[in-house]
Amino acid sequence: MAHPTQQNVDTPQGLLYAFGAYFIWGFLPIYMKAVDHIPAIEVVAHRVIWAVPVAAALLFYRRRTADLITALRTPRMLAMACVTAILISTNWGIYIWAISADRALDAALGYYINPLFSVAIGAVLLGETLNRAQWVAILLAAAAVGVLWYDAGTLPWPAVGLTVSWGFYAFFKKSLPIGPNQGFLLEVLILLPFGLGFLGYLTATGQGHLGESLSTTALLLGLGIITAVPLLLYANGAKLLKLSTIGILQYVAPTMIFLVAVFLFDEPFDRARMIAFPLIWAALVVYTVPMVRSLRKSRG
Repeated sequence: MAHPTQQNVDTPQGLLYAFGAYFIWGFLPIYMKAVDHIPAIEVVAHRVIWAVPVAAALLFYRRRTADLITALRTPRMLAMACVTAILISTNWGIYIWAISADRALDAALGYYINPLFSVAIGAVLLGETLNRAQWVAILLAAAAVGVLWYDAGTLPWPAVGLTVSWGFYAFFKKSLPIGPNQGFLLEVLILLPFGLGFLGYLTATGQGHLGESLSTTALLLGLGIITAVPLLLYANGAKLLKLSTIGILQYVAPTMIFLVAVFLFDEPFDRARMIAFPLIWAALVVYTVPMVRSLRKSRG
């Protein structure tokens, strides 16, 4: 995700916000496993619908709706928001499917690779020059995917899909001249008619799960909170933390997902993954350490 304006010192409030976001994202697979009897597309529709009131309430409370109204009246901004809305909903769909299909390890892998994919996007689309450490990190990540591909005989598409959808979401999000809170509400508002239409169809054909039982209904309604709150916490926390701190904290969520997948969901950590994940971890070390050192030197 695009980082809001950074500062030179970390604040306790920023750390609290960021850890709150990553804590929720890290344990999100447990929540999603509880609704894995519901098709992923229906879960995405509920995430969109119930995230709208949560995000809208925050904006109204903070009196920051003016930018949202401006965006709705600006065709170019609205078009860009449509692109990010499609990408974030695609990311949600792949993630939900991966958890329900017992492929949470692929989800962890996808989010581990994401920072390196963003660096590659910068090089290819923006002409940014990569240093030696970045090239090594990208090659190590590619090798990890190659190991899994060779072992399974097929591309680990959930991991790749999550990486690509989130990476381009962050890339295009940077082009939206609007605050992160307003931008998120704009995205879910764009998706809202489709979500309502799909759930209307499911209800009319008797295929919907809302109202199926008290526990299922509560879980579906709660999707709004677990969707909107971590994104909003992250967006506000990033403004109160150094870029280097955010760069390190972004590995918290995939690490938690990895631990949940192996120790709680009992997903197999086979020989290929025993090779691939250390390659990814090595890539992240190679990528992160020089970045942190460079940021420290630039700040004296």
